[in-house]
Amino acid sequence: MSAYIVGLLVPLVFTLLLKNSKAGKRRGLPVDVGGETGYAIRNCRFTSPVQTAWEGITTLAELFEQSSRLYSDKCLLGTRKLISREIEVSEDGRSFEKLHLGEYEWLTYGKAFEAVCNFASGLAQIGHKRGERAAIFADTREEWFIALQGCFRRNVTVVTIYASLGEEALCHSLNETEVTTVICGHKELKKLQDISGQLDTVKRIICMDDEIPSNASVEQSIGWSINSISDVEKIGRENPVDADLPLPADVAVIMYTSGSTGLPKGVMMTHSNVLATVSAVMTIVPGLGSKDVYLAYLPLAHILELAAEHVISAVGSAIGYGSPLTLTDTSNKIKKGTKGDATVLVPTVMTSVPAILDRVRDGVLKKVNAKGGLSKRLFDLAYARRLAAVNGSWFGAWGLERLLWDLLVFGKVRAILGGRIRFILSGGAPLSADTQRFINICLGAPIGQGYGLTETCAGGTFSEFDDTSVGRVGAPLPCSFIKLVDWPEGGYLTTDSPMPRGEIVISGPNVTVGYFNNEEKTKESYKVDERGMRWFYTGDIGQFHADGCLEIIDRKKDIVKLQHGEYVSLGKVEAVLSVSPYVDNIMMHADPFHSYCVALVVASQSTLEDWASKRGIAFTDFADLCEKEETIKEVQTSLAKEAKKARLEKLEVPAKIKLLSNPWTPETGLVTAALKIKREVIRKTFSEDLSKLYAH
Repeated sequence: MSAYIVGLLVPLVFTLLLKNSKAGKRRGLPVDVGGETGYAIRNCRFTSPVQTAWEGITTLAELFEQSSRLYSDKCLLGTRKLISREIEVSEDGRSFEKLHLGEYEWLTYGKAFEAVCNFASGLAQIGHKRGERAAIFADTREEWFIALQGCFRRNVTVVTIYASLGEEALCHSLNETEVTTVICGHKELKKLQDISGQLDTVKRIICMDDEIPSNASVEQSIGWSINSISDVEKIGRENPVDADLPLPADVAVIMYTSGSTGLPKGVMMTHSNVLATVSAVMTIVPGLGSKDVYLAYLPLAHILELAAEHVISAVGSAIGYGSPLTLTDTSNKIKKGTKGDATVLVPTVMTSVPAILDRVRDGVLKKVNAKGGLSKRLFDLAYARRLAAVNGSWFGAWGLERLLWDLLVFGKVRAILGGRIRFILSGGAPLSADTQRFINICLGAPIGQGYGLTETCAGGTFSEFDDTSVGRVGAPLPCSFIKLVDWPEGGYLTTDSPMPRGEIVISGPNVTVGYFNNEEKTKESYKVDERGMRWFYTGDIGQFHADGCLEIIDRKKDIVKLQHGEYVSLGKVEAVLSVSPYVDNIMMHADPFHSYCVALVVASQSTLEDWASKRGIAFTDFADLCEKEETIKEVQTSLAKEAKKARLEKLEVPAKIKLLSNPWTPETGLVTAALKIKREVIRKTFSEDLSKLYAH
């Protein structure tokens, strides 16, 4: 019993001390930098913005070369061996690909650097000239990383493109940047072949897979040279070329957005921009080193993953590659009896987006509820006890009791991600407070929430390792100044009480050059103040807490970021779907805590009643007809057809709808005199209906 009391009291004393130390101190510090509000917030532990964490290192190419020299014999890049692919057919006739994957096979830092140098030389030997741009169009894998670093050693600007990008956006990205070399996987090569006639400047393809179509037949049909990445490395190994290293101000990457708000914009990032974010994160996450193992599965075409892998490789950690569909033992593409990536790799660090963490949470709760009985009561008790402790209660589960619950309950949950996770970075979209707390308790590891944008190289804010609060995105990274600017139209002012509110604007060495070939949009979003400081205007609305931590509370425009990080332009989608004959008016709704959109649809009474009459559907009045399941299904089918015609992305199509029988008129206050919808008024008026759409 005495051991139990000691185990209980020690962490309580530690907690009291912590509250009076770093955890309770101001994390953000107001500094006078002029501008519209007269001050900005910076990280209180640094007197000036961090630009590099390593003396003499000013580019990403230099950073990787240093790591390769320091950690030459340590593992860097790991890929699971593919044993077999199988097709399984479900009872309803649908077929699914299942993978049988083996252990991880590793490249050391030294071998990876050798491959990078060979690729750089081979790139020059196959005809890629200085000043030409290369694009990487593929899923995340070790060849992606090698190709990126190889391009950096030749000072080749890399255009990054999501593997899931649609044809129109893909053509736009490649043509706008005048890409001559595309580095891609086998499936992406097929996409390129389909649109080859629309690509103006592409001359050569480097395929990451050795199994590529007959070079002669493809080259003859589309006029491109095609080599595998192993062929390029072999050519470079046999014909080495001296490195042509970049300068800090050279553009390292032109990163294209997902393009769901129209054609994608290419954000130009210099080596010094990305290095500033990487260096700043180094100061926040404690103890990263060569013993850590990082699970990489998010798109490297996204700045969050690209920056994270540079942090990991900078400190000598190992990067094991996986995918969202093979992440756990129960993932969709994992063959029954085969272990998922996390179980095999046993990572200590990972980056995640809220959708993945929500999936883990939902999976755990589903299993707990399915078991019921004693198992569920034990889980609920353990969770309640740990939650009390996390919330600062003296009577929560501390010390030996915490160890007991870890052994009996939470150890099984942690095994889902390998059992060794010690830190998770969540970014790309807001993480719900419930999920953040759930994952924190069940995995026993802190979740660092970050806020940033492609335009700021993912740098903006980052929660401290000891910050146990939820719903906030932390204090400014040491590379950034954060400032709020009044937005009177939305009712957000820096003079608001109890916390200043406004549009978030960011300055610092991580703020990028601008948008490629789009000076008008660059001038609109990047502004220089009277002191010469350059600020990026995010369009997001935030509020500062008293300790200098930021909370995201709204979006300035009707463009919403979903859980997966993709943007949805509500106005664009509304314009497309309003063409449906069943629609009199429509308002799309989306929020960052869900992966799908919903819609309020004012139904066309004459069209729907005519449809119901032909189908022999009985109804008492129009309101009754709008409530019927077959009516809702018919309207949804019509919306899906219009969405398909307009080639909308799946995430842009409303997953659920509410049919309304009463029209929106200026008299109701729901639309303007010009019949434009008043989005905020409608949202408040139908808040209960919207909540129900998300609840079921």
